[in-house]
Amino acid sequence: MSLIRKLVLGAATTMLLTSTVLAAELTVYTAVEAEDLKRYAAEFNKDYPDIKINWVRDSTGIVTAKLLAEKDNPQADVVWGLAATSLLLMKSEGMLEPYAPKGVEKLDKKFVDKSSPPTWTGMDAWVASVCYNTVEAKKAGLTPPKTWKDLLQPQYKGQLIMPNPNSSGTGFLDVSSWLQIFGEKGGWEYMDGLHENIARYTHSGSKPCKLAAAGEIPIGISFAFRGAKSKAAGAPIDIIVPEEGVGWDMEATAIIAGTDELEAAQKLVDWTITKKANEMYNTGYAVVAYPGVAKPVKFFPANLTEKMIDNDFEFAANNRAAILKEWQKRYDSKSDPK
Repeated sequence: MSLIRKLVLGAATTMLLTSTVLAAELTVYTAVEAEDLKRYAAEFNKDYPDIKINWVRDSTGIVTAKLLAEKDNPQADVVWGLAATSLLLMKSEGMLEPYAPKGVEKLDKKFVDKSSPPTWTGMDAWVASVCYNTVEAKKAGLTPPKTWKDLLQPQYKGQLIMPNPNSSGTGFLDVSSWLQIFGEKGGWEYMDGLHENIARYTHSGSKPCKLAAAGEIPIGISFAFRGAKSKAAGAPIDIIVPEEGVGWDMEATAIIAGTDELEAAQKLVDWTITKKANEMYNTGYAVVAYPGVAKPVKFFPANLTEKMIDNDFEFAANNRAAILKEWQKRYDSKSDPK
């Protein structure tokens, strides 16, 4: 065999081995809690070691804004873990690649886009609640609220923290749910009153509950699983489910239209709806898309699923920009610095 032939064959072998070791790299945008991302990638790579995930992680509002800004020049291949209301907005802009992942028929139907083929699939749901620090509340002479409207009482002035809906998916589900529960006029009137009692708005949906659990504020408007997790860790908090009902949203997954890595993106999305993946989601969320997977969560409110409103996701998605603009104009003065 000639030297040139050996060199050519050697180069071809090297290229083959390289492509075998790393078949594809996917840029994945996400709002999943940062501590969960390594675990997600590690579990996926057990089954697909040849696909590398490059995470771009931020809060829901920032990821949504980034995706919309990149509409004409997409940088992401997949979104894995973003509010369904955000993905519905992107669907209306033609930004998502329709795809029915293998096994999608096994999911609870409310976690699957109604289009055929669907453009997104849900992973898990998070549900609003109030984290109430019993020790700090007693020091401040507070009584526990039973309803959302109770939070308008003068006793709570300066004692509440909630997320900014422009940066937090939890904040946005709160705002959109109040507009649905109380009507548009009543919803803004409610938030005007609530604003008087708010100490500050955070840029994270879990932070208000974390701050309440740490005793930095008596009341944090957050989501129930974070409250259950904090209570299980020993925090002196009660998880209150307001009687009017609570907003909720789901984390969801989609392929960005125009990706150069469509085959690898489809493999990832196939994997994200498996029972194995849903078992992984269940370590961070009490409600998941795959029926029969969710295990009981200690301290998770027993009546919470009954109090989840009949959420109009289309309303939330279609009116998102206008709602956020109005909220910003009225209340942003109390937001944490970014």
